[in-house]
Amino acid sequence: MTSKDKTAEQQQDEILEQLENGAEEQADVVVGDLENGQSAENQADIGDLQQQLDDMKDKYIRMVAEFDNFKKRSIREKLDFMKSAAQDTLSALLPVLDDFDRAKKFAEGKEKATWDTGVDLVYQKLYNVVRNKGLEPMESTGQTFDPDMHEAITEIPAPTEELKGKVVDTIEKGYKLNDKIIRHAKVVVGK
Repeated sequence: MTSKDKTAEQQQDEILEQLENGAEEQADVVVGDLENGQSAENQADIGDLQQQLDDMKDKYIRMVAEFDNFKKRSIREKLDFMKSAAQDTLSALLPVLDDFDRAKKFAEGKEKATWDTGVDLVYQKLYNVVRNKGLEPMESTGQTFDPDMHEAITEIPAPTEELKGKVVDTIEKGYKLNDKIIRHAKVVVGK
């Protein structure tokens, strides 16, 4: 049997046998070698465990920071969603407002009988409801053309020099919902 094949139990038996034979010095050397080998292995194990602990602490700190960022991002997205949640509904109401605007404009030049007081009240009520929800009409006529706010339908020669590059007429009003443009104004620009 070679020394590799020996088990720990067999090694202990040999050490005891050597002690009994009076070879105490040789046994002390073997026991010391075994203890030193084990303590070096323990030191290596402790170093490995310390490195793993440091890695786990680092991962934990990063995970906590990521989670905190996720919470902040989720709250911000939720607030943005709540601000624009009514956008689809209000966008669907915009053609109704446009029709009211056209009817009111048509009736203003005619007798008051063509524009019933009840319809005027409904018109005002609808405008108040959408304004309370954060919808604001954008004023365009007479202002400098801004492609971020206006959609140019056509260009016409400016009636006066001061109207060059400005909005001459508004075909369809633009609207903002909580300071976010939900529909650009369709305008005629003077050139």
